[in-house]
Amino acid sequence: MAIATSIFWLSLLFVSTKGCHFPAIYNFGDSNSDTGSVSAALGPLPPPFGETFFGQPSGRYSNGRLIIDFFAEKLGVPVLHAYLDSIDPNFRYGANFAASGSTILLADGKSIQAGFSFLSLVIQVSEFEQFKNRTIELYNQVHNAAFPGLSAKTLKIKSRIPRPEDFSRALYTLDSGQNDIHYALISTPKEQLKAHITNATNQFALSTKKLYDDGARAFWIHNTGPLGCLPYFVTNYPPKAGDADQHGCVKSYNEVAQEFNKRLKEKVSQLKTLLHDAVFILTDMYSAKYSLISEAKQHGFIGPMAYCCGHLGDNPVECGKTAIVNGTQVYGASCSDPAKYISWDGIHYTDAANHWIANRIIHGSLSDPPIPLIQACDNHIVTQQ
Repeated sequence: MAIATSIFWLSLLFVSTKGCHFPAIYNFGDSNSDTGSVSAALGPLPPPFGETFFGQPSGRYSNGRLIIDFFAEKLGVPVLHAYLDSIDPNFRYGANFAASGSTILLADGKSIQAGFSFLSLVIQVSEFEQFKNRTIELYNQVHNAAFPGLSAKTLKIKSRIPRPEDFSRALYTLDSGQNDIHYALISTPKEQLKAHITNATNQFALSTKKLYDDGARAFWIHNTGPLGCLPYFVTNYPPKAGDADQHGCVKSYNEVAQEFNKRLKEKVSQLKTLLHDAVFILTDMYSAKYSLISEAKQHGFIGPMAYCCGHLGDNPVECGKTAIVNGTQVYGASCSDPAKYISWDGIHYTDAANHWIANRIIHGSLSDPPIPLIQACDNHIVTQQ
């Protein structure tokens, strides 16, 4: 029976299929998938952000594209506009509610003071509900307008907002949790970490269920990556003796990330049991990222603790910003060849690393169930386990 099941799943990875047609993508998360929310709300990112692919800052915390951009390309839709970006947005093919610095749990005064965003997953889902209600109302107003004689303005509006029926046919992608772990590590006693993680994953399930109640049916969910392998953490919260792995990552931080991923998997399993008509695909982002980190040089990257832009350590200078160091103004410049680096600025990944990771996960081999991205709408396949 086990052999037959394995053959079935392997066949899904290699047999050519028609795949799904997702008319739109709705994304929720943090800086790993923010395409401009925080930049629109709190001020634009400076150069050299965006320099490699866009030629200028694009609201993304990278030198180029994020994993969500490669998803859009794979599914044949334009890159997602940030929901908060009011400058000539086009939401016909979806919207991005992700916000850099966001947590799953509703932000409080302490987390905001620590530098995390108030645009938590709870708020993002609330934004989506408002977006859906208002665009359906607007679509119906435009659709019912007298014809012929529609104004150019009305035609433009109609072409740039989603059709009501597309909400239930869209792909909903979620990548949250990294900042909940980050905040817990710097603010929560060790004995309370598991309780914090439980609260975060419980809220994740509630927010996901709310999206389902609003019509979402196809969910592509990422677990969190190896936080202890980020150069920022290794430099600012260095490992104690015996707490570093063979690649220089902080083992105890990665163990917290793995605990989060364990709890997240349990919650997604519960959602699958509860909501039979929806598709829930949980992708092991941790394994994808750790694989790249552990095999960095084999794939043409400099060692995993190197980063391209800015300065960490005793005299930190953020990427693209200036600071006075020992009486001298220092600029957080980028390296000469970002494509050789996994980390862009010590926290976020480069365009090249995001591209590598997207290629690693897009075919579904690291997903549960192992369904390729282009088949993430197929509940019939997903339920044949």
